[in-house]
Amino acid sequence: MVKEKTIQEKIKDWEVADLPEDLRLEFANSSQSQLEDAFYQDLNFGTAGMRGLLGVGTNRMNIYTVAQTTEALARHMEKQGESAKQRGVVISGDSRINSELFKKISAEVLRAHGITVYLFNGPHPTPELSFAVMHLHTYAGIMITASHNSKEYNGYKLYGEDGGQLPPKPADEIVRERQEVTDIFHIKKVAGGIKKIGSEIDKEYLNQVKTIPINRDLIKKWGDKLTISFTPLHGAGGDLGSKALKEAGFNKILTVKEQFKPDGTFPTVKYPNPEFHEVFKISESYGADVELAVDPDSDRMGVGYRTKDGSYNYLTGNQIAALMVNYILTAQQKAGTLPKNGAIVTSIVSSNLPELIAKSFKVKQFTVLTGFKYIADKIVEFDKKQNYSFEFGFEESYGFLIKPFVHDKDAIQAITLMSELAAYYKDRGMTIGDGLDEIHAKFGAFAEETKATEFPGEKGQEEMTAVMTKFRNRGPKEIGNLKINLVEDNDLRIAKDLNTGATKKISLPRANVIKYWLEDGSWVALRPSGTEPKLKVYIGAKGENMSSANKRLDYLQTELEKILKK
Repeated sequence: MVKEKTIQEKIKDWEVADLPEDLRLEFANSSQSQLEDAFYQDLNFGTAGMRGLLGVGTNRMNIYTVAQTTEALARHMEKQGESAKQRGVVISGDSRINSELFKKISAEVLRAHGITVYLFNGPHPTPELSFAVMHLHTYAGIMITASHNSKEYNGYKLYGEDGGQLPPKPADEIVRERQEVTDIFHIKKVAGGIKKIGSEIDKEYLNQVKTIPINRDLIKKWGDKLTISFTPLHGAGGDLGSKALKEAGFNKILTVKEQFKPDGTFPTVKYPNPEFHEVFKISESYGADVELAVDPDSDRMGVGYRTKDGSYNYLTGNQIAALMVNYILTAQQKAGTLPKNGAIVTSIVSSNLPELIAKSFKVKQFTVLTGFKYIADKIVEFDKKQNYSFEFGFEESYGFLIKPFVHDKDAIQAITLMSELAAYYKDRGMTIGDGLDEIHAKFGAFAEETKATEFPGEKGQEEMTAVMTKFRNRGPKEIGNLKINLVEDNDLRIAKDLNTGATKKISLPRANVIKYWLEDGSWVALRPSGTEPKLKVYIGAKGENMSSANKRLDYLQTELEKILKK
């Protein structure tokens, strides 16, 4: 076991290293506190690989931390035998600052170990990387992206041979290998023998996206009438997204030209995150019936729609999922293609509404931990056992998967289905919002909100741990005037009924999540982010209608803030 270096020892190593000019200048101009933050830890692996600020230090995304992690992957693959090396790794990245550089470094480190490398030319979406891993039958995949974070960030996602993000066991093995890579400044690299890929994978991927539409007659009727604005938010999804919509039969696509060209500085938005309504500010001027936005690596989708008075409303990830589940199952039932063993998969912090919709169609719902790799695991399980047909998977954080030729969330698939869904309501003389009201009238009203509190730096990690420990050891018995009926602690893997004191084991894998079920059917959950120094608080409120559900949501938010401040 390699002895972990102190912060000052790490700083000294970098001080004497032959750094590139940009990192050398940053190091020289950093204060002591800035250096301590940059070196107090190595970048963590979380639910989606590692993600961090660009810059100098072991706690930053730079050529050395990327090379170190790739070297760990290479050593892991060598232990799996020659077959793993020959199958190789496919590497992609989005439009972010240094994505091309980090792709190149990763490729050259792997080639130094004689590992086959397929390298995407230029920016490409994350779901296409997942597709390519399965299509090329590689052992692993690397995606350089920080998803929806601001321009100061980049990241490194690792994918397994099933096309899903790397599961915990191999991820832990690679983390252990990384600890053994102590000389990060002299990792061997070889530039030759890299196989470039791009347009041929685009074609194969888009051929699969063509299978997304369910009611082609509906698209034929409205494809020349429904107006759709589409923005990739300066990311990698512009070309593929536009082609997917056109090939599906939607001909009135208004691409948001101000945000179409890949640009890692994201000049028109502070946060290229489709969860935020601000990203649609430019889109609104296009006057489309429906607005679609995808994040820089095109795995998340946001949706806006024009109301009858001409203004725009925006949907939450949970609302989009409810609409999609309802449409998929309705359309399949009408077409006679709804399978008898259908299943949807959702995360433990997502809305209960899609489950109610699925049950009404006799479709099974499965709950998994947060992280789309757990949804991918279910898909693999369904394929292996041949017991369920995957119909839909989602997380509340705007991630959706319609068909499992990708094993990660896929915004290209999502914009294609969402356009068909908009045509469905247009055909009925309704807006998307009217469709959501129709669902609420049938199944009940649900309002959800996710809040994130930042805990930066080494002290922040300690504070976040202390908050979770407090809730775990001395959690509340009520939130405001609402009694807590059940507490699910996924770290202890125990669910406790506060009315009877009875406990039962939770079957999900261990995870640092605490969920409280309230007497009225609402719920609250706390979860530290796996990729950012943030504590996420999720609230799901239930009401007779949206007005009462939103009131309950506001009330729970206020009362929970009081508890968090104690």
